[in-house]
Amino acid sequence: MKLKQTMGKQEEIYLRIGNKLETEQSQMFGKPCFKVNKKAYVSLFKECMVFKLTSDAHAEALSLDGSELFDPSGKNRPMKEWVRVPFEYQEQWEGFAKAAMDYVVSLNK
Repeated sequence: MKLKQTMGKQEEIYLRIGNKLETEQSQMFGKPCFKVNKKAYVSLFKECMVFKLTSDAHAEALSLDGSELFDPSGKNRPMKEWVRVPFEYQEQWEGFAKAAMDYVVSLNK
C-alpha cells in the first residue's frame, strides 16, 4: 500500500504562486522551481521560497529578518541575485515572485 504524501503549507503557497503566474514547473539543484523563458526565477528550498531579484526588490527581501543570499551548496558560496525568504513572510512571497519573474523576463530583451 502506497502512503499518500501530504503537501506542506509552504509547498502549497509556492505552487499556487507559480501556477498563478502561469510559468513552467521544473527543477533547480534538485529542488522544485518555476521558470520563465527557460530560466529559473523562484524555487522552494528548506521551507523558504527563493527569488532571483535585483534592485529595490533584492534589497527589500534581504532586509527581512532571517532572509539571506541563497547558498544551495552550503559552502559559503551564495548566489548574489538569489534571496531566500523565510515562511513567516509568506504574504510577501507573491510580490517577490512577480518581481523575480519580471526581472528574468527583462534579461531576454
